[in-house]
Amino acid sequence: MPSAEPTPPIDHDALSGSLSEAPYTRTLGLRVETIEEGRVRVALPFAEGNSNPGGVLHGGVAASLLAIGSRAVARTVLPTDSGPWTLGQLQVNYLSAAMVEDVFAEAQLQRRGRALCFVETKVVTGDDRAIAAATAVVRARFGSEREALPATFGDGGENEPGPLAAALEKAPFMHRLGMRIEHMLDGRSRVSMKAADAILTEDGTIHDGAILALLDTTGAMASWAENGLGRFKASTASLQAQALAPPPAGDVVAYGRVVHRDREMFQAETEVADAATGEVATRGTVFYRIVE
Repeated sequence: MPSAEPTPPIDHDALSGSLSEAPYTRTLGLRVETIEEGRVRVALPFAEGNSNPGGVLHGGVAASLLAIGSRAVARTVLPTDSGPWTLGQLQVNYLSAAMVEDVFAEAQLQRRGRALCFVETKVVTGDDRAIAAATAVVRARFGSEREALPATFGDGGENEPGPLAAALEKAPFMHRLGMRIEHMLDGRSRVSMKAADAILTEDGTIHDGAILALLDTTGAMASWAENGLGRFKASTASLQAQALAPPPAGDVVAYGRVVHRDREMFQAETEVADAATGEVATRGTVFYRIVE
């Protein structure tokens, strides 16, 4: 439960340093521009390592920026002893593509409760063209122990990554995060990611931005596994996620399964679990589109 006499919100300079020095934000190349009470703006210069082939910003990077901005805003108004802070709910809509250009995330507090913050965040280009937008509920856990977590729905242990897995894993951002496609067949997918330094927080757990990137990728792979491969255009239209607990410190594995297809649109359930225990840390739905 929240303490009776909470300490003041975190110092903004300390928060800026924390954001800049987290291993995952250094991997992305994030730069803090503005931190005020209830408002945060960060910049991400273009880097090939954050892209899909062709220089298009990876959807997982956009989701990461939205998550980083949302949680940072909550920390500007919540007391310093209220952590850890988790994204209890995040709804991301992908509006357009950024190609070989810098982007910026702007997060604004909508409402603060005692343990919940409601935040609106957007990712824009330098000319203020909207790339992605999100609403988030950030939860302050006040040091509370997590409840027992559900086991992942998993799969049957099949290992059929398909003919294009090796090539997909070489895409700049997937390669940078060390994602491995272990299975991709019949509308199901399994993608693993080791807890390397490049994806961690300053506390040594996996960054929730990296978790969202894995969730997005796994839902996309499940959709391709349902559709079949070919010369198509595809993108994530929307991503919805819930963090059941702070991300684990060890390796993670994500499972995806298409639960409904309506012509070119795919809805894939996804879960990210601790690879050692099978306990689900984050789950969600990826709404994916594949067209000729």
